[in-house]
Amino acid sequence: MVCKINCATITGLEVVPVVVETDICNGLPSFDMVGLLASDVRESRQRVRTALKNSGFDLPPKKITISFSPGNVRKTGTHFDLSIAVSILKILNIIESGLEDKMFIGELSLNGEVLPVNGVLPIVLSAVDSGVRECFVPAENVEECSFVQGIRMIGVERLNQLVRLLSTGDYREIPFQKNKEVSENIFPEDSDSEKYDFKWIAGQIPARKAAEISAAGKHNLLMVGPPGTGKSVLAKAFSTILPKMSPEEAIEISKIQSIVGNLNGGKIRRPFRSPHHTVTLPAMTGGGMNPKPGEITLAHGGVLYLDELPEFSGKVMESLRQPLEERKISVARTGGKYVFPADFILIAAMNPCRCGYYPNRNRCRCTEYEVRKYTEKISGPIIDRMDLCVYLKAVDYTDLGERQEQESSEQIRERVNAAVEVQRERYQKESVLYNGQLEGQKIIEYCHLNKKEQEMAEQIYNKMQLSVRSYEKLLKVARTIADLKQKKDINTEDIAEALSFKARIVR
Repeated sequence: MVCKINCATITGLEVVPVVVETDICNGLPSFDMVGLLASDVRESRQRVRTALKNSGFDLPPKKITISFSPGNVRKTGTHFDLSIAVSILKILNIIESGLEDKMFIGELSLNGEVLPVNGVLPIVLSAVDSGVRECFVPAENVEECSFVQGIRMIGVERLNQLVRLLSTGDYREIPFQKNKEVSENIFPEDSDSEKYDFKWIAGQIPARKAAEISAAGKHNLLMVGPPGTGKSVLAKAFSTILPKMSPEEAIEISKIQSIVGNLNGGKIRRPFRSPHHTVTLPAMTGGGMNPKPGEITLAHGGVLYLDELPEFSGKVMESLRQPLEERKISVARTGGKYVFPADFILIAAMNPCRCGYYPNRNRCRCTEYEVRKYTEKISGPIIDRMDLCVYLKAVDYTDLGERQEQESSEQIRERVNAAVEVQRERYQKESVLYNGQLEGQKIIEYCHLNKKEQEMAEQIYNKMQLSVRSYEKLLKVARTIADLKQKKDINTEDIAEALSFKARIVR
């Protein structure tokens, strides 16, 4: 007799269904597991054996063989423990109920407790498509899956409790079994609005406006200025004005955060990743024997903040080219090709020179050659991919006393949300949600210019010798500026304001 249990493994960000098959027969006592297993899965043998013993279930002195199919897919993770234990108890007739439409996910401690694991949400979403109707998971993981429709989530705390539930079928004592509607706010948004708020940022009116445009249209932003002008504070406060997540965005972000273990108690916020400039290329792009998402993917749906941009290695900076255009990154390894989502807002900050004070010659001692050499660390293609560039000046003393008069993050976010609603209505039949995501023909269609505006755009294109990409970004920024003003058409003022944020780096 062979017992089959439904489970799954995560390869990159893809969920692959796995069947755990168990056979117990006469022979020399052994406990063998096969099926291209990583070390953390092979170690399950000792955890499961001890957990069964300490839960009051004795294993017979027989030959136990457990196979994980398909055999050509590498299995990783400690979440197979529960499936292995249940399959053994089923074949020993300790569990008699049918298990065909059930799935078991969880790690076992040596005393039989069911411990939380990463990646439960994407596995459960995949289980629904596979016809699974009941999913038993660690009690601490239930909340993150409470919105999933078409499946019954059952949280368990101990192996003994799971056996009793399967024997009696009485789940009334189990909390969180009621599913939320997807239309509800499925994840309460966590926020740093109390810690970082735009009302505490002194002066820097152009930078505040650039941040608002960036958040409303999903545009990349480069901030240039001397030390202490508020670049880092603006970047940290940026999260407080990002638009409210749609249900689709929340689910997509949550799946990634669940896999990496950053989904804290079901609360979610748009990610804000700020890697140090010493970050390696694999850490930025993702990789490993079983490829894991890097900083680019962990920032999906949120912000990737690169402080002191010229200090990052050239390879790391150039690795951003493809993700910024295609909103995904492909990682090729000997085991296959993995595609990770990478749709984020890039916010970068830098000094105008190495000492940080150019062009203030009272403080800057850098030569023109040194300034040019410093800024040339950032290649033209990277600069070309920045939708907005803003120059921050030293804050005047009079601005320090006017902080209470500045707009708060909540006030700015109201305008951002209003502009986003306009975009979502406009693009409801398209595959994009924001102006910054428009490509090719869609830019011409949705960033239409009247005759006067076309003449102005032509003059700008020829005089500034813009690339096609840079020109298209100018139009998309102008479209967002018009949306913030709740205007249907782009006019010359919107184009002029977008032009004021074009990058002009010393070369």
